[in-house]
Amino acid sequence: MLILGIETSCDETGVALYDSERGLLADALYSQIALHAEYGGVVPELASRDHVRKILPLIQEVMDKAQIQRQAIEGIAYTAGPGLMGALLVGVAVGRSLAWAWEIPAVGVHHMEGHLLAPMLENNPPDFPFVALLVSGGHTQLVQVEGVGRYRLLGDSLDDAVGEAFDKAAKMMGLGYPGGPRIAALAQQGNPERFTFPRPMVDRPGLDFSFSGLKTFTLNTLQQQGQDEQTKADVALAFEQAVVDTLAIKCRRALIQTGLDRLVIAGGVSANTRLREKLQAMTAERGAQIFYPRLEFCTDNGAMIAFAGCQRLLAGQQEAPGFGAIPRWELEDLPAV
Repeated sequence: MLILGIETSCDETGVALYDSERGLLADALYSQIALHAEYGGVVPELASRDHVRKILPLIQEVMDKAQIQRQAIEGIAYTAGPGLMGALLVGVAVGRSLAWAWEIPAVGVHHMEGHLLAPMLENNPPDFPFVALLVSGGHTQLVQVEGVGRYRLLGDSLDDAVGEAFDKAAKMMGLGYPGGPRIAALAQQGNPERFTFPRPMVDRPGLDFSFSGLKTFTLNTLQQQGQDEQTKADVALAFEQAVVDTLAIKCRRALIQTGLDRLVIAGGVSANTRLREKLQAMTAERGAQIFYPRLEFCTDNGAMIAFAGCQRLLAGQQEAPGFGAIPRWELEDLPAV
């Protein structure tokens, strides 16, 4: 089954063609980072307008790359939520309209299910069941995954998601947006002996996350120590180490709690090199396996939506006529495949 996937949940316009027999045929991505950087974060109205400008040219681009005519496309998958309402509606409207015009089925995909299943696009995909750590700008979650649509939430962020925490810490240091890559780059010049930041919520049972206190600790440290370049590098390193250690501790707990030996990490923050190294060491120590999507599929993309949608369309799921977006949508509410 050949599926056109569309992703417009936030600040990236992603389109891909995925075939259930041949795999990923083509994908294209347009990032709005430069557009939003001067504002220090995503401006929803600007994001929506840019999706409108870019989505149809990107659809044509992937069809040209794959040398596919529209008559060959057998289904459409689009991100229905969670995300920014206006941005979501662009993809929903285009996806549903093309499906209606081409007389093919369409399905709305949960954005985080797309991330969760992104490692399935690799040559060595994980087998079910596994524990997934979903780390992005809007989510920090640990999920027990028994199969497509069979999810149990183990831990969630009680306040800022880890990606948001990176963005806000970077803003404190005047590093710009997006914060994660900028803090990671600056941390390479940091002195690991100078600061030790707290690892939030690791001294109590449970798998939930909270990064608001770490954010406040970062601000207080900067106010007390000043903001010369070396201090900022030292703070960036201490902040990154605290986040990475916290995530690794909670992942280890989740593997012990579930008795599973496979860990998937996905979402934009999964591209962080220090996090990958820490989790690789932790899983190796436990004799467990770890799986990631390739770097270009860590951030939002159309390929993960096409793949996730393909699984549901193959199972006979499709949307009724009409369309709507779901800006707040729980993973556990999804039907099993």
